[in-house]
Amino acid sequence: MIQETTLNDCKVWNENLVNIYDSVIGYKTSIGTFVEISGAHIGDYCTIGAYTFIPVGVVLGNNVWVGPRVTFTNDKYPPTSKDDPRYPWPTIVEDDVVIGAGALILPGVTIGKGAMIGAGAIVTKDVGPGQMWYGPCAEYQGVSK
Repeated sequence: MIQETTLNDCKVWNENLVNIYDSVIGYKTSIGTFVEISGAHIGDYCTIGAYTFIPVGVVLGNNVWVGPRVTFTNDKYPPTSKDDPRYPWPTIVEDDVVIGAGALILPGVTIGKGAMIGAGAIVTKDVGPGQMWYGPCAEYQGVSK
């Protein structure tokens, strides 16, 4: 179901198998099945893999590739009241980022331009531009694009 969302010439693989509401989806973005996007801003030319969760407070830049089963979170101390001024903790993904399948992105982090996040990584802190992070307690691996 798609409600209260701006779709800019994007491809939703099956509109009956997604929940997208109160969001802005950029030009030529592709969204797989069983995806939930709520209150997020997705840039142009992005790819969102199947079974991905993107809640309010998440901003994806342009040309971001998000693998299947990626989960973004937006609450550092759940359950935070929706009236709490700290909620949601914003998560920013800058342009040209690749996020591998099954990654977990914790709230309040920024992933810098051109960074790569490995499959299954748990991102707990900011990732610098061009850095590659991977592993269950994702850390900078000393590799830059």
